[in-house]
Amino acid sequence: MHKTIYNKFDKKLIADLPVAQFEGRIIVILTAGEAERAVNFLLSKPLLGLDTETRPCFQRGRQHHVALLQVATDDICFLFRLNHIGMSPAIVRLLEDTTVTKVGLSWHDDLNALHRLGDFKTGDFIEIQNHVHDIGIEDMSLQKIYANLFGRKISKRQQLSNWEADILSDKQKLYAATDAWACIDIYREIINLKEQGNYELIIKEEESEANHPETR
Repeated sequence: MHKTIYNKFDKKLIADLPVAQFEGRIIVILTAGEAERAVNFLLSKPLLGLDTETRPCFQRGRQHHVALLQVATDDICFLFRLNHIGMSPAIVRLLEDTTVTKVGLSWHDDLNALHRLGDFKTGDFIEIQNHVHDIGIEDMSLQKIYANLFGRKISKRQQLSNWEADILSDKQKLYAATDAWACIDIYREIINLKEQGNYELIIKEEESEANHPETR
């Protein structure tokens, strides 16, 4: 099917789009043993989407450590609560892996934050922001890219919630899983459009971001 995409998606249009969310199983990982079993499962899959969440800090000069690493397949997402288990050997093994295709958005920033939790040799990852340029998309945020490609909205309402809470709410878990899973959707669609060439790129005038700052 021929698709129309834009170099820059109008953020004002996103509010009225239907919501996209992960519909698979979400599993919270709280121990090193659980992490070991989860990583064994994940590294048996061909494609993974990754993201992280950090408790927001509203004081200048302060920054919290990464609290959550979420890793998704098409139908299951594991939420590794790093504020509970830290950089366990299994998580290090996952991050150092070079055999499974792993995709993320703004992943360089996530990796820098993860390195502050512990030492590991960075494995192979695909940065979506580098690939959207190949089809003419200039936006960098997950929300805009997803809306552009699929005409659906990724909610960001839980982004500034407390990711170090004793128990994550269902809304937090769904938000986290959706962000990781959406990376898989975006990556596959970019590859498809590049291979098939079945899209039209419309160039729009520069959108003022003064009142609409980019978010992840």
